[in-house]
Amino acid sequence: MRIISGTARGTKLETLEGQDTRPTLDRVKEPLFSIIQNYIYEAKVLDLFSGSGALALESLSRGAKLAICCDSSRKAIEIIKRNAVKTHLENNTKIINKDYKKCLEELKDIKFDIIFLDPPYNSNYWILAIKLIIEKDLLSDNGIIIFETDRDDSDIKEIEDYMMIKDVRRYGRVKLLFLSRKG
Repeated sequence: MRIISGTARGTKLETLEGQDTRPTLDRVKEPLFSIIQNYIYEAKVLDLFSGSGALALESLSRGAKLAICCDSSRKAIEIIKRNAVKTHLENNTKIINKDYKKCLEELKDIKFDIIFLDPPYNSNYWILAIKLIIEKDLLSDNGIIIFETDRDDSDIKEIEDYMMIKDVRRYGRVKLLFLSRKG
């Protein structure tokens, strides 16, 4: 995995070994960042369930102002730290080693322009995280949440109770949902 564009373009990133983490593949990351390119400059980014920090670091490389990476795994946090140093983006990266609920509680005073939500596929963390993001008012007025999942459309119908689904893109079994505030 590598940084695709921007100041850290071409930098190879470390990833976690094993089945617990699935990094967003370059073939998904490239079109994702093409879609959100107009949101990135000077953005405040939250990468929840951050893994290697690749999405946050890609955002910083492309001009985001701040990226917060949250993961509960100590191994992931160590890799994010090394990747931030390797890309020379550590000054704009804040790394939080906490459960996503505690992290969202801690961030209650920040409005994010972009939130990457890539929880373990076999969990229900996604809907709990979305509810907390809304409850804590963490998304800026024009902000977007990018939710990566492999769930069936019927499983994600519940999102429409909380957010507007602006777009859905499929890449093999992976789906990216682009969510915004309702109304």
